Amino acid sequence: MRGYQLTFFTQQDRQHNHQPLGEWLLQAAMKLGIGGATLIAASEGFGHDRKLHAAHFFELADQPVEVTMAVSEQQAELMFEHLRQESVKVFYVKTPIEFGMTGKL
Repeated sequence: MRGYQLTFFTQQDRQHNHQPLGEWLLQAAMKLGIGGATLIAASEGFGHDRKLHAAHFFELADQPVEVTMAVSEQQAELMFEHLRQESVKVFYVKTPIEFGMTGKL
């Protein structure tokens, strides 16, 4: 199947509807019928502001978070429409990919 890898980059302390944005993105993917998504917490990173963001021993609020999913073109359109409707501002990368499953289920 051909589609896209959508990767969203945020921080642990960013929220939407009183929920961490990374978790909100996972739940939005489930709600839209996307087959799967992965939330990854990183140890360090920096963004357009050139500020270093990192997980610290006592404080995880600044920890970088990445949410990745493989989607069809239609699912990508649904996800971006949902983000527009919810007024979510988040950096993303959209990469054309081929995806599927090997072996028998």
